[in-house]
Amino acid sequence: MEMMFLILKNQTLVLIMETKRVIIYLLAIFFLSCEKNNQFFIDSINGNDNNSGSKNEPFYSLEKINDTKLTDGSSIFLANGSMFKGSINLINNKNITITNYIGRSESNDKPIIDANGLLSAILIENSSDINISNIHITGNGGNESANPHKLIKTDLRAGVLYIVSDNLIHKNLTIDNVDLKNIFFQDEGFERNPKEVKTPNGTQSYGWGIRILNLSDKGNLEDIVIKNSLIENISHSGIRVKGKLDNKFKNVKVFNNKLIKTGGPGMVFNSTYNLHAYGNDINFSGSPDDSRKWGRGSGLWTWGSSLGLIEKNKFQNANGPADSAGCHIDFNCTDIIVQYNLSRNNAGGFVEILGNNYNCSYRYNISINDGHRVKGEGNNFQQGKSFWLSGFAGNGKNRIGPFNSYIYNNTVFANKDIVSKIAVDKGSKGVFVANNIFYFEGETAMVLGDQYKPDPGGNGTIENVFFENNLFLENNWPKEVLIQPKNSIIGDPLFQNLGGRNIVDYYPNNIDLIKDKGVRIKNIINDSIGIRIGLEIERDILGNKIVNLPDIGAIEIN
Repeated sequence: MEMMFLILKNQTLVLIMETKRVIIYLLAIFFLSCEKNNQFFIDSINGNDNNSGSKNEPFYSLEKINDTKLTDGSSIFLANGSMFKGSINLINNKNITITNYIGRSESNDKPIIDANGLLSAILIENSSDINISNIHITGNGGNESANPHKLIKTDLRAGVLYIVSDNLIHKNLTIDNVDLKNIFFQDEGFERNPKEVKTPNGTQSYGWGIRILNLSDKGNLEDIVIKNSLIENISHSGIRVKGKLDNKFKNVKVFNNKLIKTGGPGMVFNSTYNLHAYGNDINFSGSPDDSRKWGRGSGLWTWGSSLGLIEKNKFQNANGPADSAGCHIDFNCTDIIVQYNLSRNNAGGFVEILGNNYNCSYRYNISINDGHRVKGEGNNFQQGKSFWLSGFAGNGKNRIGPFNSYIYNNTVFANKDIVSKIAVDKGSKGVFVANNIFYFEGETAMVLGDQYKPDPGGNGTIENVFFENNLFLENNWPKEVLIQPKNSIIGDPLFQNLGGRNIVDYYPNNIDLIKDKGVRIKNIINDSIGIRIGLEIERDILGNKIVNLPDIGAIEIN
């Protein structure tokens, strides 16, 4: 009996173990199946929409993927060398990846999505954890969109369009190594109304590179990353993030991107909180080389944003009859810091801080031949300016501020062919200007601010001004400007390569004039905030450590 019991017990144990093995095996198959079902491969060369969508049996079209229910964690793989007409629509999704793979054609060319005649190549709405990488997007014309969005007032065309339309908080959008080229709403040959360029942002339909919109009252998107991407030949803005003043997009990082010949601004950050834009190369914003383009735009600008760090970028050749600075701070901002940037040949100018802005700063930048535009020449309706503090806070609103503007340790060069124009609104309150090099070879002039409604001008007393210890080639700061320098240094900094295009060209060799001649940066009188990340800085624009007192200008002499 005892023996039989042991036999039965052993048999039971064996059965239990075998059952466990079967369960584990079935679970493995299940999870592998889930993984497989969450991965969809599309190949316009070798695919077929009757296939399973696996890597060995890829789909053919984007239409097929839009008809497929995507579950959380799904991945969409587009075969290199493929050309897809259409769009990918992600609505109320989570954890979706769109990227490339090497298909049977073994091509190394990024897959292309052509959004001609559609709202966008990739539409994302109310979705979280979306990752897009290693693809090429275009959309050259097509006019009225076949799939317009009911909440967007003006039809448009975009490479990537993200929309918040519900009242939920969404998180994590990453766009990495994506090419967006030739994106226009209208077909080639369209002649835009010449009055369009005089409107604040245009009233007609345009093509946009990456556009992120908040159309809800309480919903939001947090943690946005746009990096390593190329945006070229777009009819309006390359990257535009547009939130709401009382509900800002949070945590925005935009870095190592290259933007060329956008018809509008290179980048616009409207209502963001905690922005970091760095290492970007923006060239020929506001390009007029296609009649479908807007033809006006700064390299980068912020509006209604707080806590922004804009550093180590290149802003070059911004064009347009108005605006079109290298980087400007539009109204309703706080704590926007512009540092370590190269700003060159931008028609609108270098320093531009508009009204109702608080505690913003330009520091350790190099400006080369900015602000060369002349009002009245051609269709120009706004002066270019080397230095502009404006009280403009919106059409129909009283001029106010800016408040507590810190401008220090910049190197500003303008050649003899440029009249360096200066405008300071009498509504300004709290101005700190120190340790800068103002190398104006040509004439200088005071001008009125002219953001749509010209500054009325007149005399005024600006409170809490510190304008000391700056170097001028000669004593030529315009006497009519409402802030005047004191204790200036007059002389030639002896730049390494005067008139050059690069930062190192403005290395100063006049040691006696420059070395340790700066003053310590301090809070403006009655300003308890200063700059939240700190007034003093450890390194110059080249990364050289600042030892003892700062030198004059953006570069420390080794």
